Amino acid sequence: MKRRNFIKKLSLASVPFAIGGIPLKLMAENSLTRMARQSTNDRVLIILQMHGGNDGINTVIPVDNYDLYYSRRANVAIPRRNSLRKLIEVDRTLPPDAQIGFHPDMIGMKDLYDRGRLCVIQGVSYLNNNGSHFRGRDISFMGGSFNDYYSSGWVGRYLQQEFAPLVFPDDFPNADMKDPLAIEMGNDVSLIFHQDGNIPASISLSDPANFARLVEELEGFVDQGVDPRGKPPAALQNSPYGQELNWILGLEDKTEDYADRLYEVFKKAPETTVTYPERYPFNAPRGSLRNGLTAQLKLIARLLDGGGPGLGVKTKVFLVKIGGFDTHAEQVESYDPTMGVHAALLYHISSAMKAFQDDLRVRGLEDRVLSVTTSEFGRRIHSNGSYGTDHGTGAPMFIFGVGAQPGVVGKVPDLTRDNVDMQFDYRQVYAHILRDWMMVDQNKINQDIFFRDFFNGPKEEGPGNYEAMPIVSSVVSSAETFVSDRFALNDCYPNPATTFTRIRFRINAPVHVELNLLNSQGRIVQSLLNESREAGEHDVDVDVRALSAGLYLYQIKAGLLKETKKLIVQRS
Repeated sequence: MKRRNFIKKLSLASVPFAIGGIPLKLMAENSLTRMARQSTNDRVLIILQMHGGNDGINTVIPVDNYDLYYSRRANVAIPRRNSLRKLIEVDRTLPPDAQIGFHPDMIGMKDLYDRGRLCVIQGVSYLNNNGSHFRGRDISFMGGSFNDYYSSGWVGRYLQQEFAPLVFPDDFPNADMKDPLAIEMGNDVSLIFHQDGNIPASISLSDPANFARLVEELEGFVDQGVDPRGKPPAALQNSPYGQELNWILGLEDKTEDYADRLYEVFKKAPETTVTYPERYPFNAPRGSLRNGLTAQLKLIARLLDGGGPGLGVKTKVFLVKIGGFDTHAEQVESYDPTMGVHAALLYHISSAMKAFQDDLRVRGLEDRVLSVTTSEFGRRIHSNGSYGTDHGTGAPMFIFGVGAQPGVVGKVPDLTRDNVDMQFDYRQVYAHILRDWMMVDQNKINQDIFFRDFFNGPKEEGPGNYEAMPIVSSVVSSAETFVSDRFALNDCYPNPATTFTRIRFRINAPVHVELNLLNSQGRIVQSLLNESREAGEHDVDVDVRALSAGLYLYQIKAGLLKETKKLIVQRS
């Protein structure tokens, strides 16, 4: 194939690219890539697209109003009691109208919640949500309302306004910014990354071992002869045709640059020491057994690592995807509502995100990365007769990472309704992430990215203004207060004790509890508790009449709770 034929077959929007078998789409050398070097922070945003419309009611299950939940969807409802597989109660410290449970296959997300690494946002939607896959996805990607038709996406506009626009292609990539600004997993070029008048370009290869070799061997790169680059006569250089052809030729050259750069980073970064999930361990339809997120998240962690501090890619935004959420029929197995395709998908997200957070922590990257989920809509509150759920409106969103403000924002949906009411506009969530995580000026968010004030401005629907959402922290801080409010060993009373004392502890998850009384040398003198306990407040009465006077320690090991306190025994 001659170079000019290679160019003719080259799509302006899509040249395929993959690392480790994962297809990628890069916002290649355009004004956004060149702007990235000007970023004032090294923070990264991962957007996890749950394609198809996730059933939020079986993901975040109402607890306080469980009977109504069950009556509206009895054939798909997740059991609360009397089952080996039952909903996971998330947080007993929440008020009754916010009490939720997780699907039993969301153990990893429950662990992240307890560790202060997860925020749950209820009832996220947009005004007049019509339940359309294509329109809903376009709206969530463009960052508009139901009657907007933007040609650009909210991430593209964020980057365009955050950094001064430069003219493509000129002299990039260069030593300051060698990496694409955004990477999309898969074969699409989503609207979310588009700018006005500047589409995202992409490059492609198929396997890390053959990465650089395949680029070098593209026949278009070894063409020889007259007019080797297929350029028009000099008189046409400044014509629209000449300008467009030069743009394409520049993209062709940069395909090689990005391929070499990403492959080098990939090779230098160590493989993960964390075990990622590969398959769903229970019964599910064959197509849903493999965990499609694992390879995507592994690759991101490795590219961000690069083999050491400052050696990884400077890419700012990643889009990862998992499909299969359009569960009109057979969302659950007829013999067990906790099994089936939806259960497998929730397991994949929960377990993969838990492994990803562990991987980031091991690599020293946890402070840089925040992840957020998105789905075009939720499902209806009532189930259908096919063991499934139909297109709905509002649904929960999840934010993962040390930058997430842990907890639950919003109330359990009104289950007497047909659809989940909107409590928060999805743009409120993104606006707070941009301001409080990506450190974007609030005025730019209001004026140039979402074109209205989602912090204090009037709501599109209903009285009042948009309010601050405690979902993201601008300063990465310890989650110790959140954890200690839910897992704690209290001071025993009375202390000093002469006959009896009472030890009280609090746990936020069912765990095995070991509570021991130790002497001052750290030897166990009495086992006080060695059994599983449910979440909640627990008391243990301790008889100290047989003990000699002196200093003792009482020590608890219960999941996240590992603590030791002093007890003084006195004799009259």
